[in-house]
Amino acid sequence: MVLRSEPTMRQVRLATELRRLRESSGLSAREAAALLGVSAPQISQIESGLAGLSEERLRRLASHYVCTDESFVDALVAMATGRVRGWWEDYRGRLPTPFLDLAELEYHATFLREAQFLYVPGPLQTEDYARAVFAYRVPELPADELELRVRHRMQRKSVLDGPEPTPYEAIIHEAALRIMVGDRATSRAQLDHLLERSASDHVSIRVIPFDLEGFAGAASAMTYAGGAVPKLDTVVRDGPHGASFIDAEGQLTAYRELFRKVKAVSLAPRRSRDFIHRLTKEL
Repeated sequence: MVLRSEPTMRQVRLATELRRLRESSGLSAREAAALLGVSAPQISQIESGLAGLSEERLRRLASHYVCTDESFVDALVAMATGRVRGWWEDYRGRLPTPFLDLAELEYHATFLREAQFLYVPGPLQTEDYARAVFAYRVPELPADELELRVRHRMQRKSVLDGPEPTPYEAIIHEAALRIMVGDRATSRAQLDHLLERSASDHVSIRVIPFDLEGFAGAASAMTYAGGAVPKLDTVVRDGPHGASFIDAEGQLTAYRELFRKVKAVSLAPRRSRDFIHRLTKEL
């Protein structure tokens, strides 16, 4: 068995779900190994994402773990056997791994929801806006790495294009729309791009204005990616040490409710378009 040196976040998620199933069934790693005819260390490797497993073995484990959710098991099988070598693999070894994990997560998502308060969401950024964001980093990025990050961010937009685009819903605070990350021309072009994107049937953009009373959710920034089944949803949050991928069921429930609360106070898409249009006139 060839072990992976660096499993992707998707592979780790599959491994995590298999471990959760085993633990909920009350079986030990040694007992699970006996069911498959392998050693306990091999189960540990599978449950850490270092080793894969076939559809037949995965379904056998799920049966022994008394998992009766067929849709969930089918989704796990797809994760185990249907890996795609996506465009993000071209950046492996050239950009930090979380950049690749985020792109892979977005690619496989059944829907994407985003709430941002200080920046325009990544999939909606223009090239000049993204370049201004990355150029502000301390320590300063070398020119070639900066351009790599910009190119990667632009390719992430592919989930919003093509014949089967991913449904995308973004909630953006007025602060993010008014902060001139780049120069005035960059800001105007970014707002125009938001208006253009919001005209798509699969893209919904909502704005939270400054004058909204009683809004205390400015710390609620998140990317919510829908999985093949709700159990496989994922939340991504940016932190001081990079992105955090959240998949615990209790936390997912809390973030679904948090997004609902933020959405409930935002302007409807049509009013948001009018709001953004008024901002463009001020630049």
